[in-house]
Amino acid sequence: MQWLDWGVMGVFALALIGIIIWVVRQKEESSQDYFLAGRGAGWLAIGSSIFASNIGSEHLIGLAGAGASSGMAMAHWEIQGWMILILGWVFVPFYSRSMVLTMPEFLERRYNPQSRTILSLISLISYVLTKVAVTVYAGGLVFQKVFGIDTVQILSWEIDFFWISAIGLVLITAIYTVLGGMKSVLYTSVLQTPILLLGSAVIVVLGLKSLGGWNEMMTVVRATPVNEFGDGMGNLIRSNSDRDFPWLGVLIGSSVIGFWYWCTDQFIVQRVLSGRDQQQARRGAIFGAYLKLTPVFLFLIPGMIAFAMSAKNIEVNGTVFQLADPDAAFPSLVAALLPAGVKGLVVCGILAALMSSLASLFNSSAMLFTIDFYQKFRPNASQHRLVYVGRIATVVIVILGILWIPIMKSIGDVLYTYLQDVQSVLAPGIAAAFLLGVFWKRASALGGMWGLLSGMIVGLTRLGAKVYYTTQAGQGNDVLEWAETNGVDNWFYNLFYATNWLFFSGGMLIFCMLVVVAVSLVTKAPDAEKIRGLVFGTATEEQLAETRQSWNMMDVVHSCIILTITGVFYWYFW
Repeated sequence: MQWLDWGVMGVFALALIGIIIWVVRQKEESSQDYFLAGRGAGWLAIGSSIFASNIGSEHLIGLAGAGASSGMAMAHWEIQGWMILILGWVFVPFYSRSMVLTMPEFLERRYNPQSRTILSLISLISYVLTKVAVTVYAGGLVFQKVFGIDTVQILSWEIDFFWISAIGLVLITAIYTVLGGMKSVLYTSVLQTPILLLGSAVIVVLGLKSLGGWNEMMTVVRATPVNEFGDGMGNLIRSNSDRDFPWLGVLIGSSVIGFWYWCTDQFIVQRVLSGRDQQQARRGAIFGAYLKLTPVFLFLIPGMIAFAMSAKNIEVNGTVFQLADPDAAFPSLVAALLPAGVKGLVVCGILAALMSSLASLFNSSAMLFTIDFYQKFRPNASQHRLVYVGRIATVVIVILGILWIPIMKSIGDVLYTYLQDVQSVLAPGIAAAFLLGVFWKRASALGGMWGLLSGMIVGLTRLGAKVYYTTQAGQGNDVLEWAETNGVDNWFYNLFYATNWLFFSGGMLIFCMLVVVAVSLVTKAPDAEKIRGLVFGTATEEQLAETRQSWNMMDVVHSCIILTITGVFYWYFW
C-alpha cells in the first residue's frame, strides 16, 4: 500500500462520513423511520442495498475460492437474479398490503403467533452464528492478506493484524448502523455499490490481460477435470453422478435456497419493505436483479483467473504468481496486479462490500428482536423506546459476533461449505410455509406452523448427523470411504448423511409442503377475512387496482432482459 492508495481510501472515508452525518441529522420519530427508513426509499437505494447487502465475505473469500477450486459449479447460486424478480412481481404486493415490518410478522398475520416466534428464533440464531460471525471472520482475513501485515506491535504486545481488522470493521460499521438505522444502510449502499463494481471489474480486466485473455482462461479451466465423468472446471452443468454438484440436484437445491433467501429472508426483504410504494419496491427489486447478474464475473471469474495464472506460472512484476490457497484468490490478485491508487480503490470496494453486508445484518437482526420479541411483550412501548431498544439490540449482536470470531477462525478452512450446509436445511421449511401461505387459501394456522417445525426438526437432524459421522470418521478423513470400510449402511446414515445435500434440500421442501397440506386438511380452515389480501384470489378490487397501476411495460421489458441474460449464461457455460 502506497501513499496514493491511502489517499484514495481517505477520500472514500470522508464521503462515507458525510453521508452518515447527513443521515444522523434526520431524526427518527418512529421504529419505521429507524428500521425501514420511514418507508420512503426509492428504487435506486433499494436495488443498491439489495446488492450491497448480499455481496459480503462469502463472495470475496468463498466465491472466488470456489472459482479457483471447482470452477463454475457455484455459479448457479450467483446467477439467481431472476429469483429477485419473483420477490418484486409476486410477493411485493402481499407484503405491501400487510404493512408488516418483518417476515415473522407476516407469518403471524397469515398463520398464528407461534409461527412468528419460530421463524424469529430461527432467523436470529442463524444470523448471529453464521452471517454476522462469518462476515467478521472473513473481513479480518481479507484485510490481513491485502495489506500483507501479519502482526502489529502495540506497546509491549504483538497483536495479530487479523484481530485488529476484524474488530475494527465491526466497530466502524456498528457505529453508523446504531446511529443511522436503515437510512444509513440504504444511502451508504448507493456510494458503496459503484465502488465495489468498479474495483472488482478492474481486477478482472487486469487479470485477463496478464493471463492472455478470456479464451486462455477458458482453455485452462476446461482442460482441468473435476470428476471421472468428463466434466471440467469450465462446465456449469455436470454429470448427475457427480458427487458434489449433480446437475439436477444443483438446479433443485439452488432454486430452493434462492427462493428462501431472495423472497422470504428478512435480511433481503427488509430493503424492499422500505420502499415508498409498490412501484418503487418492484423497480428496486428489478434493479437489484440486474446487479445480481455481475458477481459471477466480478468474484467467481477472478478465482478462475487466479487458478489459471498459477497453473501457467504467469509472471507478474518479476514474480511468478502462485496460489497456495484457493480462498486467497481474490486478495492475492489485488496484491499482485494492482498499481498504486487503483489498489486503494479496490480496497475501498472490499471495505464497502463487507461494511454494507454487516450493516444490513446488524439492522435486520435488531429489527427482528425489537419488533418480534420486545414489542410483542411490551405492546405499549413508545416509538422512542423501540428505537432505543433497537440500538441496544444492535450493540448486543455486535458483541456476540465478536465473541464468535475465535470459533469461526478455527473452522475457517470449511467455512463456505458450512454456510451452504446450514442454508440448504434452513430454507425448505420456511419456503414451504411462505409458498403455500401465499398460493393456497386452505393452508391453516396449524398447517403453516407444523411445516416450519418439521423443517427445523429435519434440518437439525441432518446437521447433527453430519457432525456425528464426521467425528466418527476422524478429522481430515473422507466419511463415505470410512463408512464403506467399516460397513456403515443403515437407513439413517443413507438418508441423513449420504444423500447429496442438494437432493436432500429438494426432498425437504416436498416433505414440508406435504406436512402443511396434511395438517391443513384435518384442521380448521382460516377465516376469509383474516387472510384478505394475503393470499392469491383474496385481494379486493382496490388492492388489485393499486398493484396494476404500480407497473408498466418497461418493467416487463427489463424483467425479460434479465431472464434472457440468465438463459444465455446457461447456454454459454453448459
